[in-house]
Order: sequence, then structure tokens, then C-alpha cells
Amino acid sequence: MKIDRTSTRPIWQQLLDQAIDQITNGVWKPDEVLSPSRELAKQLNVSRSTIQIVYEELLTRGYTVTSRRGGTRVNDWRHMAGKPTEESASRIPPQLPAMPHLIGQSQKWFRSKDHPNSVIDFSPYQPYLDSHFHNAWRKSYLNASSELSTSTWSYGDAFGFEPLRKQIQRYLSLERGIHVQTNQILLTSGAQQSIDLIAQALLTRGDTVTVEDPGYPVAWMTMKYRHMKVAPVPVDEYGLVVEKVPSEARLIFVTPAHQCAVGVMLSASRRQQLLHTAAQQRAWIVEDDYDSEFRYRGEPVPSLYSQLPQNCLYLMSFSKLTAPGIRISAVIGPTEAIAQLACIQAFTYRHLPVMEQVTLTHFIEHGYFMRHMRRVRNIYRRRHEIMQKSIAASGLGDKFTLRGIETGLHVLLEADGCFDEDTMTLRALQRGVKVHQLHSYCLESKRKGWVLGFAKVDEELIEEGIHRLADTVL
Repeated sequence: MKIDRTSTRPIWQQLLDQAIDQITNGVWKPDEVLSPSRELAKQLNVSRSTIQIVYEELLTRGYTVTSRRGGTRVNDWRHMAGKPTEESASRIPPQLPAMPHLIGQSQKWFRSKDHPNSVIDFSPYQPYLDSHFHNAWRKSYLNASSELSTSTWSYGDAFGFEPLRKQIQRYLSLERGIHVQTNQILLTSGAQQSIDLIAQALLTRGDTVTVEDPGYPVAWMTMKYRHMKVAPVPVDEYGLVVEKVPSEARLIFVTPAHQCAVGVMLSASRRQQLLHTAAQQRAWIVEDDYDSEFRYRGEPVPSLYSQLPQNCLYLMSFSKLTAPGIRISAVIGPTEAIAQLACIQAFTYRHLPVMEQVTLTHFIEHGYFMRHMRRVRNIYRRRHEIMQKSIAASGLGDKFTLRGIETGLHVLLEADGCFDEDTMTLRALQRGVKVHQLHSYCLESKRKGWVLGFAKVDEELIEEGIHRLADTVL
């Protein structure tokens, strides 16, 4: 054994590494007695305490055994570990299970959001972000973090940061006519987690759930992943075709204010029909209200939750209202149901990260959120108008049916059944325009077209992109 006194590595660690190497390579045989610590220390010109540390580590790690009379002996560690086989000697890692097909589907859907910077991307997923938002969020982050007490960093409430739930409670009451207590609000890290919690807490394996078709892919992918029986129901110009909801449905997922992805609003008669069906079947309605705040004709329509709170779970997300990077959403519902969701949250995720919740609380409480909302509403209104005018001027309105223009951050250009969606989408991309195909939102539906978002596209690029589309298909 040798010591490198110029090394920064401690002497005891150098000796321990060499001793382990001697044992594992069979130089020191099982049952071989090691030199007494005093004798070895003298040979190596180190203190006896250094050798004692090495011997204690060898004993602790199972490389040696000791007795009063027998001293320290090399342990038969190979026998304890088992005989190496050819397979283990080649160090083949454990076999990974096959990933469910749904995981690949969801990843493909999420990857469709990626694009080169040179492409005009009519993304329906991205909101508008600029330096105004960044600066306001930074102020809230700095101010909120300076005001934190040490108790804030303890394990948090599974329901979510209570001051933030109070701010959301106030916002829902003023803006959406939803009046609830804070114990009816559960904070999550996005709509996908909200849906997953609902599947775990309020449904049992094999239950039938109804989703819109076309609709939000994450909803039916998550339900299938949780082993639910998914029953797709078509959407027409009035929204979900309620009479086709199966009688055994335990949950009905719907986007009534601005259907994802057709964009239509659930009509008043269909709303009443849906509420009646849910009450009669004792089924849950999951109301995803993802962009109803952005309405261009009149006031936002009342929520389903405000009409049938005992059967509804209302989803809201700050991803569309502010930024996707703020992974905070909320589920609003009956007290008992939310408590059950919170139990699952506590078991699986514990609670959300503290800093994001504290910052968002400050962001809302000090008026930054409402100022941001007023500013982006004006921006979206301008871009929405330019989108409509560009579609009309380009001639695309003659080939496609324009839908979903009253609310939200995307419109639908729906084509007839013979439209070659894949080929035309590829041609558009070759011309520097990224459009998102309607079929990626479909489960069984054969409808075709393009879902065009306008929130993140600059005004001058909207017109340019629409005219490039027109040159592609007309």
C-alpha cells in the first residue's frame, strides 16, 4: 500500500480505496488476517487513528469481520454477493418495460408545439408573453421572496397555498360568478395533473367517461392511461351532442365556453340538456374553462359550475392566462370531492412548489395579474380581428369553414372530407408556416382542417402567414 502525500485526497481514503481494491480483486483472500492497526501504522508512517478509520470503514461496508481473539479478517464477500453469472458479469442493466402507446401519442402531440424560429407558427397552445409580463413577475418574485418566513418552507398544504386560494376565490367570484370557499379549491401543476387526480380520486378502474371528439387529447389520453373506458361523443355547431352521452357515463369532460379544438360554444339548450343528464345519471361534469376570459362578442358566458355545483368540477389554469412556465392550475368543486382529491395529492405529489405559489399570490394581490389581463385582451382582440380579415381577404374562407371566432385564442379552418390534411400541412411548413391539424385532436372523428392560434403571432406575421397558406391550398 502506498501513500501520495501530495494528493488532496485524505490519507485514510487513499488507503481505504487500495484495501477495497485488494479484497475485490482477490489479492487479500477470504479469512486472511489483516495486520494489527498499530503495526500497519508504523509500516506506513501514519497515525494509528488513520488505520483505525480504514479498518472501521472496511468493517462497516462488509469487507471484513472482526473478533476479540481472531483480529480483523477478510470477509467472504463474494459468497455473500452470490456467484457472478455470465449475464451479470457483462453488466446488462435491468430490462425496461414497454411504454404504453398512449405515452408516445401524448409526447408526439406535445412535440408538435416545437418549431424552428424562422417558421410562422399558428400555435393554439401558446399565450402572448413580453417584457412587461417578465418584469412584473420578477418584481413579484423578489418582493414575495423577501417577505417569506422560515415556516413557509415547511411541508405545505396539499390543497395549496391558502393566500393564493383566497386570491383565486376572489377572482372567480368577480370574473366568473363562481362563489366558493377556499376549501373548495385545490391547486395543481396543470390541467393534465388535475385530470389525473380526478381519475384517481373520483373514478374506479373501468368506469365509462365521455370526452368531446374532436377534443382535448390530454383528457382522453389520461383517462385511458388510468384504465377508464373512454366514450368519444361528437361535436357539432352547437357543441357536444349530449344525447349521444352513454347512460353509464360516470364523467363528462367538456369545454363549453370555447370548444377544444372546433372552437364552438355550447348552446344554451345543450347546456341545460347536459346539466339535466349529469344530474339524472349522477355523473361528474368536468368543465375545462381554459380561455373563456378572452371573449370578443359580449360578456363571458356563465359557467356550468355556477348552475350545477354539486355535479361539476371546474378547471382553470394560469398557463393560458399568464405563461405555460407557471405550472399552477386549480380544480374547483364540492367540498367532499375536493377533499378526496387533496388526499390523493398529498399521497402522490405532497404539494406544489412553494415559491411559484407565493409569487403568483403577490402577482395577483398587487394588481399585476389584472393589468396583464387587460393588456393581453387588447392584443388578442387586435390579432383576432386581423386573423379574420386576413382569412376573408386571402380567399381561404371560400375553401374552408371558419369556426370559433367568438372566444379564445384559436380559430378552426374546417375542410371537407377529401382534404389531404397531411400533404397540405407539410407544404405549408415548407413555405415557412406551421399549422396544427384537426385530426391530432380526434379520437374517432374523421373531421379535417387546421386549428390556428393567433396569441403568439405578431400582427404583421398573421397576415403574411395566412396569405402563404392561401398560396399553398388555393
